[in-house]
Amino acid sequence: MDYEPVIGLETHIQLNTQTKIFCSCKADSWVAQPNTNICPVCSGMPGVLPVLNKMVVEKGILLAKAMKSDIQDESFFDRKNYFYPDLPKGYQISQFDRPLARGGYMDVPVPAGYIRRVTIWKMHMEEDAGKTKNEFGRRLIDFNRCGVPLIELVTAPDIRTADEAAQYLIRLRQLLRWIGISEADMERGHLRCDANVSIRPVGADYLNPKTEIKNVNSIDAVKDAIEKEIGRQKREYEAGRKVEAWTLEWDEDTQTLKKMRSKETEADYRYFREPDLLPVLLDNEWKERILANFPELPLDRRARFISEYGLPEYDAEILTGERSLADYFEAAVEFYGGDPKRISNWLINDVMRLLNSGGIPARDLKLTPRYLSEVVRLVDSNKINVSTGKSLLEKINSTGKSPNAIVSDEGLAQVSDDQSIRLVIKEVLAESPQEVANYKNGKITLMGWFVGQVMKRMRGKPDPLVVKTILEDLLK
Repeated sequence: MDYEPVIGLETHIQLNTQTKIFCSCKADSWVAQPNTNICPVCSGMPGVLPVLNKMVVEKGILLAKAMKSDIQDESFFDRKNYFYPDLPKGYQISQFDRPLARGGYMDVPVPAGYIRRVTIWKMHMEEDAGKTKNEFGRRLIDFNRCGVPLIELVTAPDIRTADEAAQYLIRLRQLLRWIGISEADMERGHLRCDANVSIRPVGADYLNPKTEIKNVNSIDAVKDAIEKEIGRQKREYEAGRKVEAWTLEWDEDTQTLKKMRSKETEADYRYFREPDLLPVLLDNEWKERILANFPELPLDRRARFISEYGLPEYDAEILTGERSLADYFEAAVEFYGGDPKRISNWLINDVMRLLNSGGIPARDLKLTPRYLSEVVRLVDSNKINVSTGKSLLEKINSTGKSPNAIVSDEGLAQVSDDQSIRLVIKEVLAESPQEVANYKNGKITLMGWFVGQVMKRMRGKPDPLVVKTILEDLLK
């Protein structure tokens, strides 16, 4: 029998607020010593009262808008009751039946050439728990993460392959960074994913029992864990056994899944309204202020780059990978005033090298969009050659000086006087009789060596094609 996977994802997104969701402790304590970034509120001391961080609501609204979700004018916090060592209060403040937003979707381009629409069931705000780790035979607890603000996104079981799940996470990570609400770094726990996996006969319209995979800290790990669980469930059904509703833990070291416990149901958590927090009420004025500068989203911008600028899909995908790079491209195109593909080529082939080596976003480059457009125009007008233009990029970015100033100060303007070039070529040929003889005897690969020698002597100023043409004439 042929089976199809049915996959839903629950993602926990750490918001990049300055403080935690219900207290004034720092939200990000990645480098802090264990149990140093806590207070009576987030550590669950008796008698304290939580106060909602306004920025958590505002960042949640931005995500709801980006996911085309229905923002609720009134939402409530609830207590989710369970007893883990890293949950000091014995409950988590979350949202249950009246969340911040409902519905919505994300259309995910899949490399196989189709679009998978992933619908959203629920989007809610909640606080994070602490974390535990086993060390030296003991179970250690760090409460620093308690109270870190999270948005949880729960998808419908719309995903059909492990690759689709990975692509959804890639696009979600891109979106979170694009709208500026999370760093979305999975290794640092800013974006965490639990995968619910089941299989059924192809074409069936019912759902079989599902398992939930936890403790995956990279997109590749999510994909690998889902693929392994799909394989395991197929083997169970083919052997005539039932699949139990387990919670599974992914072991990164062994690349295997292990049973943690039987899967809880919502009834196990005994949700009830949080008595210490008022409802979250959103009026139109507040929503309009939050969404006033809402940006064009990455997939929309990608489509526009293709239609408006005539870019290939490859270029548009790279240039919209990060928002400041897309902004940089459009600004450079405006300054340049010519073919957008020229700017795209320089960005992808050369400027990206500066970004990768420096580990910085495009907005932090000293090589501004205006300066890049000036470099391209200098090359277009043959005032400098391509090689000089490429080296100019690094000089501009290290000094912040304009292209024209560097060209003038360092005498980099291209030599276009054939007579001057011819004189230098003759000198090189006169000093290289053996290479000349070898070339004339058929070793034509020496042409590159001759061009290099001339370019070196003339500090890269001539056009290499002009040098090559004159060399071919003199070496006849």
